[in-house]
Amino acid sequence: MDERLQVLRDKIDQADTALVKLLAERMELSRKIGEVKQELGQPLYVPEREAALISARREQAEQAGLSGDLVEDVLRRTMRESYLRQRNQGFQRTGEALRPVVVVGGKGQLGSLFVRWLELSSYTVIVIDRDNQDALHDAVKDAQLVLISVPVAQTEEVIRHLPNLPDDCILADLTSVKVTPLSAMLAQHSGPVLGLHPMFGPGVPTFAKQTVLVTPGRDSQACQWLLRQFEIWGVRLHELDAERHDRAMSVIQVMRHLSTFVYGYHLVHEDVEIDELLALSSPIYRLELMMVGRLFAQSPELYADIILSDRDQHRMIRRYLQRFQDLLTLLETEGRDAFVREFQHVAQWFGPYARQFLQESASMLQHADDVKAG
Repeated sequence: MDERLQVLRDKIDQADTALVKLLAERMELSRKIGEVKQELGQPLYVPEREAALISARREQAEQAGLSGDLVEDVLRRTMRESYLRQRNQGFQRTGEALRPVVVVGGKGQLGSLFVRWLELSSYTVIVIDRDNQDALHDAVKDAQLVLISVPVAQTEEVIRHLPNLPDDCILADLTSVKVTPLSAMLAQHSGPVLGLHPMFGPGVPTFAKQTVLVTPGRDSQACQWLLRQFEIWGVRLHELDAERHDRAMSVIQVMRHLSTFVYGYHLVHEDVEIDELLALSSPIYRLELMMVGRLFAQSPELYADIILSDRDQHRMIRRYLQRFQDLLTLLETEGRDAFVREFQHVAQWFGPYARQFLQESASMLQHADDVKAG
């Protein structure tokens, strides 16, 4: 081996060792920050601080002749690890110490996730599930929160069979539809009522940067301690009424999940080899196949409940299918010019978001390419 190459490789090894030490130092600082945050009751994730930090480091990188994207990628991955470590240090509790939280369906995947995070905040959590339903009546006697986390199809029935709750107890659900569960909770309980929809699955390692949709029911002021707890966990809250929520979910969830299911269903019936598809795919197609495949690694019952939760949403799906047919007919009759015209029309609707999404997806495509190469 050429001696010059070996000398340079040795220097690379030294630089990498120094980099590892710096990362370890940063993680230790992050751990200490987590301790202070826990003491002060500050949120795990502060978007303004993160954005300012990344902007400053990008500027430093570019002044040093480095790619801003490279430094941002490293920082974001490092910060993600920091959030995971800070999670293990626990969080300040915003609710009352002596009153329990009852999670109905707390042994399910999503329910157990919330049980774990409530316990990280030192709440006394009582889990009610199929094997101990008889304990529900006693469990809720002094509860400060009763959280319903059962399949969509069972949610209304579970709510209707709840015993009387304390007047100041919050009754909340974690369901992906909101109009009917919220109505059922308002009818069942005269105290504070809150609809919650976590826009993530039970496999997330941290709540930092995750989104929870909030649909107010009754006595929003009494629910503030719970919403504050979510913020301390690093959750991004977005409030909207139940009707708007369900209309939005018909596009964000129902149509998207059904379209993804149909894509996988179509591939099966085309009898293609997935290994060959992966070998021939560019990063963008591999990423698309990954997004389809991840659906089928999860619970079919969960997605069946989401798609079938509201038959009225199916009218929107039929409009989608009709537009697919209309567009296919247009392409068959007018060809390339029609495609370009309609493409430009849709691009105009996306406006500046199209360019933004192109840039944001670049790192995901790079990751997909790295995985393929590895």
